[in-house]
Amino acid sequence: MDFSRSAVSRYLQLASLFRRRIEAGEWQIGQQIPTIDVLAAQCGVARATVRQALYQLEKDRLIERFRAKGTFVRASPTSNLWCDVGTDWSGMLLAREGATIELLGTEFIDELPGPLDDFGKPAPSYLKLRRRHWREKTPFLLASVFIEKKLSKRVPKTAWTIKTAMRLIHDVPDLKIADGRQTLTIGSADPEIATDLELPLNAPVAFVRRIALDADGTILLLANGIYRGDVVRVDIKLK
Repeated sequence: MDFSRSAVSRYLQLASLFRRRIEAGEWQIGQQIPTIDVLAAQCGVARATVRQALYQLEKDRLIERFRAKGTFVRASPTSNLWCDVGTDWSGMLLAREGATIELLGTEFIDELPGPLDDFGKPAPSYLKLRRRHWREKTPFLLASVFIEKKLSKRVPKTAWTIKTAMRLIHDVPDLKIADGRQTLTIGSADPEIATDLELPLNAPVAFVRRIALDADGTILLLANGIYRGDVVRVDIKLK
């Protein structure tokens, strides 16, 4: 295994690998895992690196070490796939049950973050909302929401910490939304994302971009969201 091509520390990469082994049932609860010497040989790393990785799992209460006996799997990583990412317009308007929205900051900007993939044309300026969504004391979504400046004045400030991104403009009276698009990609948490979402470094995350256009093709709203990978579920009806 080659852990040298990533900017993420080797022991954190190794901890993610060991965590996946527990999730997949390769290392089952109650089972003794291989020794540090065996793991170091398997993974081609130093024994000290293995120790650091196992310490991370011990902090997460996934393993337990006993002197003269070995290291045993204590629990499986929590995986509550309760956060459905909407795949149609109605799904994008639904708020997560029991969720709250924290407003991290606001500002006016003159340029949207790209790329826009030739879907819509930007307006001269936008109101940017930085938000973090919580449920049961756990942050599950970081979002940057860009609302066309003139339109933003029709969105009450009280809605900024209550409504989903698309709902912010959907509920504006007499507003016609002509088209929309959602794009989802999978990535990993960099140090800033890991801190804000309380995740291990390099943990899986889902990047979701949503765009709404008016009849002239102007971008009324752009929402960039970063979801925790351990709570996200995407259901698509095929028939």
